[in-house]
Amino acid sequence: MCLSPNQSPAARLLRTLAVMLIVLGWGDAASASQPPEFADAVRAIRAVGPEGRGNADATEAWRVLAAGDATNLTAVLEAMDGANDFAVNWLRAAFDSIVGRTLDAGRSAPVADLGLFVLDTRHNPRARRLGFDLMARLDAATANKLLAGMLNDPALELRCDAVQKVIDQADQSLSSSNAAGATLLYQQALNASRDVDQIDHISKKLEGLGRPVDSLKLFGFLTQWRIIAPFDNTGKKGFDTAFPPEQQIDFAQECDGKTNKVKWRDYVVSDKFGKVDMNDAYGKLKEVTAYAATEFVSDRDQSVELRLGTGNSWKVWLNGKLLFGRDEYHYDSEIDQYSMPAQLQRGPNTILVKICQNELKEDWTVDWDFQLRVTDSLGDPIPSAAIAKAATPATNPQ
Repeated sequence: MCLSPNQSPAARLLRTLAVMLIVLGWGDAASASQPPEFADAVRAIRAVGPEGRGNADATEAWRVLAAGDATNLTAVLEAMDGANDFAVNWLRAAFDSIVGRTLDAGRSAPVADLGLFVLDTRHNPRARRLGFDLMARLDAATANKLLAGMLNDPALELRCDAVQKVIDQADQSLSSSNAAGATLLYQQALNASRDVDQIDHISKKLEGLGRPVDSLKLFGFLTQWRIIAPFDNTGKKGFDTAFPPEQQIDFAQECDGKTNKVKWRDYVVSDKFGKVDMNDAYGKLKEVTAYAATEFVSDRDQSVELRLGTGNSWKVWLNGKLLFGRDEYHYDSEIDQYSMPAQLQRGPNTILVKICQNELKEDWTVDWDFQLRVTDSLGDPIPSAAIAKAATPATNPQ
């Protein structure tokens, strides 16, 4: 388990403590062997899927897990690692049942084990959030202190709480007429924040202190794109359909779209949070698919993360290689909602994004957009070494 030299001293201290406790055998209780019926129940729940698949077996399995005691809590959280969202919901229900029964009986839960689980950033973010919330109920003072090491946490909700703590400190400094101290604290919070409301609050405060914020530059959102749409997504079939841009990126090519011929057009981001808004370009269409392509120039071969935010179904390719995709709709869009490890080559790199819109017409379903940036492992932006050219060589994303 390596310690990053870029982590804050507080984060390094917490990580070191976690390692020491595990080495000494005081933690990692969740990894202790569980009875066979526990493992069988976890397997049944992790097998659930859409349209009720596996729900009958999961119901029986849930009863087994929910009947456990507080010593099973971290094991239930660990079972969320790598699980799909359906399974996570079942496991959360089991966790909540154990917690409710434990606290109602006046018993406590293993705070140290929960804390060690939370400190291990490899675990499922939702599971870590559940563990932290329970820990905060049992030992609020310690949970509050742990937040100091979570400004760069990959779990966005935990990061949000850590950032809010710094914002509150900045607000206090400002109310005490310590403008210099408030400025530094607001800037620290801004560098770590991925929450739009927090960023807006901080930006207004910094602007009032004579430090206007350019969020596009600060976060390094990619702003120069070529887009093409609309392709069909009737019955949500667009996610799995390889339309022409997936076969070859040719900016001079005209393609058969959903109802007529479509072609690539330039799109320059103006939204302060980097959104490539297909509604802005094509109108509020439904059951449609769009593509966006850009060139990112790297000054060397390097490992990076592509960080995407969207509430739509999506796929992302880098230099013709599919990095990841998610066929889900109308999750709340967040900055850095999805993080994809990637390898840039020295020179130009082609990024292709596919973004699908479904059939729902309620006001909260109309968004058809995404934001994307290239960062290091801590979320610090990596700028393109050159302005994207007007066109890039044809690429085969398959």
